[in-house]
Amino acid sequence: MAAAGIALAVSMAVAPSIIRSLRRLKVGQVVRDDGPKSHSVKSGTPTMGGVIIVVAALVAAGAMARGFTHLPIALFVTTACGLVGMLDDYISIVARRPLGLRARHKLALQLLVGLVLGGYAFIWPDLGTALSIPFARHVSIDLGIWYIPFAAFMLISMTNAVNLTDGLDGLAAGCVAITCFAYVVVACVVDRLEAGVFAGAVAGACLGFVWWNSHPAAVFMGDSGSLALGAALASLAVITKTELLLAVMSGVYIAEVMSDIIQVIHFRRTGKRVFRMAPLHHHFELSGMAEPKVVVRFWVASAFFAALGLAGL
Repeated sequence: MAAAGIALAVSMAVAPSIIRSLRRLKVGQVVRDDGPKSHSVKSGTPTMGGVIIVVAALVAAGAMARGFTHLPIALFVTTACGLVGMLDDYISIVARRPLGLRARHKLALQLLVGLVLGGYAFIWPDLGTALSIPFARHVSIDLGIWYIPFAAFMLISMTNAVNLTDGLDGLAAGCVAITCFAYVVVACVVDRLEAGVFAGAVAGACLGFVWWNSHPAAVFMGDSGSLALGAALASLAVITKTELLLAVMSGVYIAEVMSDIIQVIHFRRTGKRVFRMAPLHHHFELSGMAEPKVVVRFWVASAFFAALGLAGL
């Protein structure tokens, strides 16, 4: 938990100067016209604040990295995806291309990072290519060489799922902090101290960010934060060999993704919507629930799925 404390302190310390720099550079959020009308007041809020999370997590984990074999790959994957997100934020805001990095280019970069993560596990015998089944860890499935594309798929899924979840003040950072604190416990159970250090660092960085990102947000994480956080979760799953357990602990992120998929498919087939708006958090918001209440309830749901995952160890 020392890593969590260090990351929390660093994120709290560096956030004010980074937020001021983002304001000075006019790196402000562009609120889309098809979003909730209540979000129009958020236009111009500094974004790309994910830099705060990444810097804090790297400093905290790096300070305790001595002697850890697999911590560098987690730091690399998280930083690489954070840089992809930063490029996307830059193109959409500074270069004034609202859609940001082209989808195929973003996917290609995420795929490359995911293949590196999968290839790393493939060549390290103590990681390997077997998947443990939640609630029956004595049962496993060995994917062999197919583990590499599986890991890439997992990373792409997690980065985009966290990205979709990042739609309300404090939502994504709070949910990821809860999941990472659960991974501190997972790391202790499976005897992967380095994973516990990294999970604690990410959780602490997220908590420090929530201080500035809570409603009304003084800064948004942008893709530079959401893609990095999704990659961090994928890295933790690979290092602790809990890839399928991550799916259990990611119930909130999965619900967000599925609501978006269901909405698109149903609308294309029938011309009608299942939800008032997708992803799911906007549905509750437009149903009359105040934004902070939606966020807190999603945090509670995230804690439930984290506890469910721990029960499956």
